[in-house]
Amino acid sequence: MKSGAGLVVGAVALAAAVGGGYWLGLAGGKAQSPQAVAGAGVKAPDAVKQQPKLLYYRNPMGLADTSPVPKKDSMGMDYIAVYDSVAADDPVSSNQVKISTDKVQKMGVRTEAVQLRSMDRTIRAAGRVEPDERRIFMIAPKFEGYVERLHVNVTGQPVAKGQPLFEVYSPELVSLQREYAIAAQGVASLKGADSPAQLGMGRLVESALQRLKNWDISEEQVKALVASGETKRTMTYRSPVSGVVTEKKAVQGMRFMPGEALYQVSDLSAVWVVADVAEQDIGLVKTGSKARIRINAYPDKSFEGKITYVYPTLKMETRSVQVRVELSNPGLLLKPSMFAQVELPVSAKGLVLTVPVSAVIDSGTRQVVLVQLGAGRFEPREVRLGERSDDYVVVREGVKEGELVVTAANFLIDAESNLKAALGGFGSTSNSAPALVDTSQVATKSVASVSHRADAVVDNVDAKGNAVTLTHGPVASLKWPGMTMEFKLANTALLKDLQPGAKVAIEFVERQPGEWVITSVKK
Repeated sequence: MKSGAGLVVGAVALAAAVGGGYWLGLAGGKAQSPQAVAGAGVKAPDAVKQQPKLLYYRNPMGLADTSPVPKKDSMGMDYIAVYDSVAADDPVSSNQVKISTDKVQKMGVRTEAVQLRSMDRTIRAAGRVEPDERRIFMIAPKFEGYVERLHVNVTGQPVAKGQPLFEVYSPELVSLQREYAIAAQGVASLKGADSPAQLGMGRLVESALQRLKNWDISEEQVKALVASGETKRTMTYRSPVSGVVTEKKAVQGMRFMPGEALYQVSDLSAVWVVADVAEQDIGLVKTGSKARIRINAYPDKSFEGKITYVYPTLKMETRSVQVRVELSNPGLLLKPSMFAQVELPVSAKGLVLTVPVSAVIDSGTRQVVLVQLGAGRFEPREVRLGERSDDYVVVREGVKEGELVVTAANFLIDAESNLKAALGGFGSTSNSAPALVDTSQVATKSVASVSHRADAVVDNVDAKGNAVTLTHGPVASLKWPGMTMEFKLANTALLKDLQPGAKVAIEFVERQPGEWVITSVKK
């Protein structure tokens, strides 16, 4: 009888324990399933982890071949498992990327805060030195004649203003001088005659004198002709400006026709630099702004100039607009046709929101940055960009001040997690979108870590294609045998240690199926 009462009391106590546990669970804010309540008196595991769903096995070399079951390829390499989502106890939004913190450290991920800053920048453009078109003078007689004598007979010779260049003989010039002399004598002889005759002879004198002036005969020679009345056989042409003879076609004894250019004299005390500014930067260039000029011939000198004109047309071949910079040329150091490096400082109009240029992943159709949400959690954001400087770019939409964006190892995050799938989740609000695979938590037999190591010998280097062909030894983390294959390079700086025949130790990752990228090289 006592034993039966004991059983009843034990049953009541057990029921009370179960009920109390259920009430405490509700009071703690954690709704539990009936199955969990029923098993409250049974010792259960700390957490129930839902394993990710296995989709298929893909070819380890990126070929279009999949298998529903584990298998090996023709070289004995295991196919790689592809999963649908992460475990249920560690959910990740469909537009987020999750990487374990230890792998974030191994990949060298660096972040920088989105900041407001002044976007002062410098536009750089290639240019060339050209003579000032307003300081170029052509000497071309307006009558037919012959070059009688040359006073300046070499191209490049410096000349002073008024210095004799050459002498010419022209039958027309001699005839016109005689006509003027006869008319002048007629005026002298008609001093006592009636007024109309004297007036007519005076007009003949003025007409002959004006024709001489129209032929660019110097004032000095005209005065000498008026004073002496003597006809001279030759006429001397003088330099109209101080400068350099940049073109000389005159040869002693040659015949020339009216309007034929015999000399070109250029004043190079001030020159132009015409720069080709890229189309996207031309909106920032203003006339009157200062410019700095550097010439390869004088690496220790810097020349200052001013933008005086922005040309109204675009060069289709280079998608650039020409900009004219005027500057003085002391000592004639700047020679026409010299190449110049032009720097155009541009001042910003206040503070703007910016991110580092290295933070932007540009696909050509849209620009994306990775925003760090927490330890190992990243969210790709599509952004709308504005002006760029050397190190920063203006962000008009997509991020807020103070948010952290990834500035280094962007492509490694892309390799570690399926970033393309995260980008595909933009604009989707459905809860049924597949979550990204956290490959740091999914255990597979084929891939032990995101970074793999091997010893190799360099066979061929394609610097233009940023690729290298290696014969490497076995790769334990991928269960690869030794083979010869092509790798891409994470950056061109790795090329210095990759020479044909060199023995190197490499680290590489799979950026996308079948694309293996070397991230580190050691001799």
